[in-house]
Amino acid sequence: MEFSTERAQEVLNEEMIEAQELISNPSKVDEILIQLEEKLKAVPVIGSTLSDLPLMISMIKAWIKKEYTVVSPKVIACLVGSVLYFIRKKDLVSDSIPILGHLDDIAVLGLALKLSEKELKAFSDWRTGKASL
Repeated sequence: MEFSTERAQEVLNEEMIEAQELISNPSKVDEILIQLEEKLKAVPVIGSTLSDLPLMISMIKAWIKKEYTVVSPKVIACLVGSVLYFIRKKDLVSDSIPILGHLDDIAVLGLALKLSEKELKAFSDWRTGKASL
């Protein structure tokens, strides 16, 4: 199967359907985020594409705990959907192929992060403001 941004968007849209159901269950989302952290340990080079990943995880956790609720559930579903794709075995390119096997995972996560840039920035600003109180 050939990789493309359009295909990554299709996959992300598919995962968002399940993610919209999952985001109402904080323990399930936390479990998924733990799986994400474990899978990231196996990725040789994450690079700057995913530099906002820790911020994304924090924002999802804050939203689930209802500490930060100004972000749309659709944005949270997009981010959780990308995590679902990343941790699952349903890949466009098999993870068993060195380096290339992780590119589709990174592309889907990277796309979700790019689509959520504005919301992640707002969350970062909120978190910084909260810390200075």
